[in-house]
Amino acid sequence: MAKYIPVIGMEIHAELKTETKMFCTCKNGYELQKEPNKNICPICMAHPGMLPTINEQAVKWTILVGLALDMQIARQTKFDRKNYFYPDLPKGYQISQYDKPITFNGNLSIAGKDIGITRIHLEEDTGQLSHGGSSSLVDLSRAGTPLIELVTDPVITSAKEAKEFCQIYQQILRYLEISDANMEKGQMRCEANVSLQEEGKFVVKNGVSTVEPLLDYKLNSKVELKNINSFKAMERAVEYEIKRQTKALDSGEEIIQETRGWNEDKQKTVSQRIKETAADYRYFPEPDLPPLEISEELIKELEATLPELPPQKLERFVSQFGFKLEDAKILVSDKDLASFAEQAISELIGWLVSLPETEGTEEEIWDREGKKLTKVISNWLISRLFKHLNEEKVSIRDSKITPENFAEFITLIYHNKVNNLSAQKILEEMFKTGDSPISIMENKDLGQTDDSEELEKIIDRIIDNNKKIADEYRAGKEVALKFLMGQGMKETKGKANPQTIESILKKKLK
Repeated sequence: MAKYIPVIGMEIHAELKTETKMFCTCKNGYELQKEPNKNICPICMAHPGMLPTINEQAVKWTILVGLALDMQIARQTKFDRKNYFYPDLPKGYQISQYDKPITFNGNLSIAGKDIGITRIHLEEDTGQLSHGGSSSLVDLSRAGTPLIELVTDPVITSAKEAKEFCQIYQQILRYLEISDANMEKGQMRCEANVSLQEEGKFVVKNGVSTVEPLLDYKLNSKVELKNINSFKAMERAVEYEIKRQTKALDSGEEIIQETRGWNEDKQKTVSQRIKETAADYRYFPEPDLPPLEISEELIKELEATLPELPPQKLERFVSQFGFKLEDAKILVSDKDLASFAEQAISELIGWLVSLPETEGTEEEIWDREGKKLTKVISNWLISRLFKHLNEEKVSIRDSKITPENFAEFITLIYHNKVNNLSAQKILEEMFKTGDSPISIMENKDLGQTDDSEELEKIIDRIIDNNKKIADEYRAGKEVALKFLMGQGMKETKGKANPQTIESILKKKLK
């Protein structure tokens, strides 16, 4: 039986959050699409005689994302008419780009594998259809929104790779602050072209996004997957399609070139329509818009504004701060979260230097304790603070906890000023009020008990009151120690260090 290799290419549309639409002066923004047909003008509605004008900011942002993905920037580019009829396309054609996109030939690395990017071109978004009962309604509020379309080379070979590519691309768009790229709101729409080819009988031509057969091999047709509104759905849709095509080919069936939608309820792809080819769209240059000349000066000017991007930040968080790779991926996934973590680390070192319990300079402290500090930070940030943020649906940017206060909080834990239970209570209060952790600890008497003499008296009393349990521990029953430790924490109202109680108990129960 033939061995099939998945050949996957991605097409990703992302709405740019420019102030105005692509070819008119109507305000742009997802929040302006809430009321149907309110944010439109004669240009959006394609009234006869209306002439478009190019949104300069959209062009600059397309160049910017191309630079972020190490793409070539066209010095001459133009717009084209993509002709097709659909109710949400009022002109009967879409202003897009065909043979001269603004950016081309780029690359994005996913888990050490380079994914070639064929092109990113700029176009206008269409309107939307609302279906109900026996009728469909047309809403043109979205029509004319600036839209960039990224096309990869067909070099992705798994559903996991497809999902990770989309995730990192979304992060880059957000770091550049050119798109919110929210899939659930339709601001970013991912489509996968999936085919299965026999191993060793084809080659992929990078940069032109084509797959070519070797000798007399006949390529299997590709299927385009649409209607995908989450990364999880993307992964499941591609996985399902690979299994569906494998089963069909093994049964001798021919794969039809078509568009299939993802049915979330049934967890399967369903046929929608026969897939169009480029020739079907009858592209020709847009006669109402002039060609564009992109200068070297503009490219250098935009290049100078590039921030540190997620792949580079991920590498630095691991090498400079010592975060575990999986923790670093979580922190870097959100620009505000990464900034919060980095500021907290900087503040933490400052706090530790100022405390008498810590010896050394900033560099010496970090060299000596860096790995332990990043572990404490990631544990409390990812496991604990995330819990409050998710429950209250609050972003890290809007949290009342500042990086300075979080760093102060970590110093309390690091120097054993509070135990784990008290630290959780302090963090919860910080989240609610924004108060400093030290004031919360003092006002609520949550500081850890360090008086060894007092703890020994408490432990002696617990052993006297639980002689049978103490004897069970001496006889080798480890669970008895847990009970006695629990009594110690109860007697100290949770303020003692559990390790200290355990140590004293073991010493006295020898």
